Amino acid sequence: MSSKNSNQDNFIRFALEAKVLSFGEFKTKAGRLSPYFFNAGGFNDGARLSALGRYYANALKESKIGFDMLYGPAYKGITLAAATAIALADDGINVPFAYNRKEAKDHGEGGSLIGAPVKGKVVIIDDVISAGTSVRESVDLIRGAGAEPAAVLIALDRMERSGNATEVGDQSAVQAVEQEFGLPVIAIANLADLMFFLTASSDTELTAYLPAVKAYREQYGI
Repeated sequence: MSSKNSNQDNFIRFALEAKVLSFGEFKTKAGRLSPYFFNAGGFNDGARLSALGRYYANALKESKIGFDMLYGPAYKGITLAAATAIALADDGINVPFAYNRKEAKDHGEGGSLIGAPVKGKVVIIDDVISAGTSVRESVDLIRGAGAEPAAVLIALDRMERSGNATEVGDQSAVQAVEQEFGLPVIAIANLADLMFFLTASSDTELTAYLPAVKAYREQYGI
């Protein structure tokens, strides 16, 4: 996909302004020293969440994937799916959404699925895919309800091989999910888009990070 897509560029700019995307030196869960960090928890007010929902909705529409509803895995995915559903409705595409609760409940509506009945083709919405555990749980719940997972929609694909600082796997977490479940993974932006953005930027403070990002991608990238 071309990195000149305005939805991707605008999203990266937006994530930087919101300080959700930052550059420096960060230790990942896998113990790698990454030159950049992305924390979707920083989209934490009404204006940012509204804008984020639009970026998700745009990426979903551009993918041309057919879907009937949205699903947000607890906890981050709940607000992301809700924001995306609102953005789609603003565009005249009104679709239901559901989410799960992590704790069992034996009163009221009961069960672990909340919201609209889970049926038809379902898009799973999350922030990133790191280990694929959340996707696996979501797929099980969706299939268990008799529905069909259609795609996984995430904010950023790090395009990074699995493993840790010393062991590097053959594929990324996103590729593993695509292979294991036969599901397309749609990302608003990915590492290639981020590098393109840095290369094209006139901000010298930002372009200074490009060598470190390039080196990281050469070491761990797919």
